[in-house]
Parts: sequence; structure tokens; C-alpha cells
Amino acid sequence: MKKRYRRAAAVCMTALMTMAMAAGCGSDSTDTASASSADSDKVLRVGMECNYVPFNWTQETEDLADGSKAVPIYGSDFYAYGYDVAVAQKLADEMGMELEVHKVDWSSIGTSLDAGDYDAIIAGMGRTAEREISYSFTEPYYYRDNCIVVKKGGAYENVTKLSDLAGTGCKLTTQLGTGWVPLLDQIEGGVQAGNYETTSECFMAISNGVADVCVVDLPTAESAALTNDDLKVITLDPSDTFTGDDEMVNVCIATRKDDTALRDKIQDAMDAIGWNDKAAMDELMDQVIKLQPASE
Repeated sequence: MKKRYRRAAAVCMTALMTMAMAAGCGSDSTDTASASSADSDKVLRVGMECNYVPFNWTQETEDLADGSKAVPIYGSDFYAYGYDVAVAQKLADEMGMELEVHKVDWSSIGTSLDAGDYDAIIAGMGRTAEREISYSFTEPYYYRDNCIVVKKGGAYENVTKLSDLAGTGCKLTTQLGTGWVPLLDQIEGGVQAGNYETTSECFMAISNGVADVCVVDLPTAESAALTNDDLKVITLDPSDTFTGDDEMVNVCIATRKDDTALRDKIQDAMDAIGWNDKAAMDELMDQVIKLQPASE
């Protein structure tokens, strides 16, 4: 009888300890969730390519040529800077938040936002009607012009109008998943040479003769031309250029469609620092172009 009693008592004691441990684990889980929720109010988690100079790039150290600092890339030993990072830092400072930069391929930048890997996209993204179906956008934090890039000394370096390319059979390229892709169809008689994940690959295709004409934004083209003498940047005559490209001019910050609270918080910060002044935008872009590592 005594042995049975001792065994029963032991079983009860074990059960009680197990329940206590489970309760303790449940408490930790709640505390962790609460801490995570609190942290989300203190950290601005932003996704970008970190490979789209001058909007964003990757570098090995935090030091910049003007003495300021780049931002660590989450989960890596590298750092990010560029126009997007500079603006994101201004906004994070205004909101009293810490900036956290997440590096992501452009092709998955939207799906990673939806998955909760970060909470906003600040990556030189144009606000388009198609994207507005899935995401919420702020007002523009940059206004850009589009252009074409050709090989210096090549058959197309004297082009000034879109019609100059008509019927030439020129080989066309641009970055995948962007608003520039539909513009390629406006080059009559152009031949699709394949599009690329990054603008760097597009410019390499021009240098190597794999493509003849790249459609892209002006700051990115001018930045690339600083370090690649093979490239010539051409702004087409406004009277004879691409149509329907207005959407790509407006570069905006995106949040998840239902996260209008964060979208509005970011917009309020933009308004507070007066980030609707094109002159200020252009001034900052000029500054960061000079800071890109390859231009030193």
C-alpha cells in the first residue's frame, strides 16, 4: 500500500510540475509577443534591393565619404546607403524609431512585405494603378524622369527622339517587374533582348552589346555613367518620347494594403519634415550620387 501511495504521489507531483512549467512557458510566450509588439512601434523595418544605385546600395563598411554613416543591413555584415536609406533615416528619426534595413530581391519585394519580413518598401518604387490594388502608398518622396541608355560610340548615340529608334531593330532591355517594361512596346520595330533582375545587369548588357537600348530612370542612368565610360545617357525630346509613363515618375513608400496606420504615420513624418519639396529631393539625390562607393 505504501509503495502504491508513494508512486501515486510521485505521479501527481510530476503532473503538477509539468503544468507549472507549461504555465510558465505560456507566460513567456505572452511576454515575448508583447515585447515584439512593443518593438514594432520602435523599429521602422524597411525592405529594399540594396542594389539599385543611387536609390540604394550595399557597401562593406559603415563609413561614407562625407563622414556620415551607412546603415547596417539586417542579418548581414554589410551596410546600406543611398537616397532611399537617407530618406528612411530622416523619417525614422522624426517618428522616434530605429531604422532597420532588410535586403531583398526586387522580384520578391512585394511578397516579402506581405509575409511580414518588413513593414514598408522604400526602394525607388513607382506608384502605379496596378500596385495600388495590393498596397497602400504615401505621397511621392521623389520625382524622377525617365531616359534611355545606349552604348557610347554605338549606332544609337545620336538618338534624340523616340521615333529615331523606329524600324531600327534595336535590341531592348530594362529591369524586370518595373513600369518600364510596358514602355519597351512603344519602340516600334524594337527587338526584346531580355530583361534583368537588376539595373546593373541591364547596363552590363549595353556595354557588352547584348542590348542596344535600356529604358530606365535618369538618376540611375547618370549614376551608372559615372563609373562606366561605355554608357551614354539620352533624355528624349519631350515632344517625342514615351507616353503613359507618368506612374513611374512618382516614387512613393508602400505599406501592406491594410496597414494604413503605418502609411499615415510615415506620411505625417514626411509632412513634418517638409518632404514634398522637389528642390530638397534633388539636392539630396545629388549628395548621395557623390557618395556611392564606385564613384570615389
